[in-house]
Amino acid sequence: MLDNPLDLNPDQLLTTTRSVRKRLDFDRPVERSVIEECLRLAVQAPSGSNRQSWHWVFVSDPAKKAAVAEAYKRSFDAAYPPGRFDEEDVAGRRLWSSAAYLAANFARVPLMLVPCQWGRLREPSVRDQAGFWGSLLPAVWSFMLALRSRGLGSAWTTLHLDREEEVAAILGIPYERCTQGGLFPIAYTVGTDFKPGPRKSLEGIVHWDSW
Repeated sequence: MLDNPLDLNPDQLLTTTRSVRKRLDFDRPVERSVIEECLRLAVQAPSGSNRQSWHWVFVSDPAKKAAVAEAYKRSFDAAYPPGRFDEEDVAGRRLWSSAAYLAANFARVPLMLVPCQWGRLREPSVRDQAGFWGSLLPAVWSFMLALRSRGLGSAWTTLHLDREEEVAAILGIPYERCTQGGLFPIAYTVGTDFKPGPRKSLEGIVHWDSW
């Protein structure tokens, strides 16, 4: 039976599922049975025309994790060169510190996930993009929610997609026919007391009947 060991109600689960980087427990193994339990929940998410074209590539082999992490680190270094954030940008520097920690330690996570979907968009329309990603990413988010409810955490990263074909070769993903949607570290978290994050007021982002 699927369970919720943290006993979070839906509102708590939705408001406290965070991107976890510095509080990932690199030393505690992650059981395959727990991952499969989370995935059974995740694949209840909607997909376009109910095609369910997703594939879930989990990486536990140390050599493959190291190779994927190295590709991610090169993408991270290119995206976040030294001096990108002003000294007075406290929030930006805090985010960079957390992201840099993950980039430096990605290979240490017990498990990685690369969610994929059949097909490859080439010069797509907005409609095509919405339909394609809308058929994969809801299931990925459901997976993250299921992880959170069981005391595990993850972080949504996409930087490695600059080197998607390289990572496809490492993992045997058929690059020309299958698109990767991100790279997710998976681990139990150090503590489970996550809080809601700061968000903009609804007043500036909600529109009724017109903009």
